[in-house]
Amino acid sequence: MASTKAYLDYVLEQLSGLEDISFRAMMGEYVLYYQGKVFGGIYDNRFLVKPVPSAKALMPDAPSELPYDGAKEMLLVENIEDKTFLAELLQAMEKELPAPKKKKK
Repeated sequence: MASTKAYLDYVLEQLSGLEDISFRAMMGEYVLYYQGKVFGGIYDNRFLVKPVPSAKALMPDAPSELPYDGAKEMLLVENIEDKTFLAELLQAMEKELPAPKKKKK
């Protein structure tokens, strides 16, 4: 099942307090970026983030879920209504996310 644009728009609205949030559509799902770094995505209308230590610390009871078959597990963000929490989560995660890879020419 592909994710809906309406759910993407809702998640982006919840993240609107942060600067430099972007996304890219990919095979019916959406990859999410913060300051150019991939932090998660929308998969089957679920908001999932990478399981970096800060995300695990801020969401210790978050279920691990597969975004799609063959992928690494990610953490389900259940507290999506709390904009302040989401801002804190992404700001903490950003320090632990890998820098974007250079594009090959």
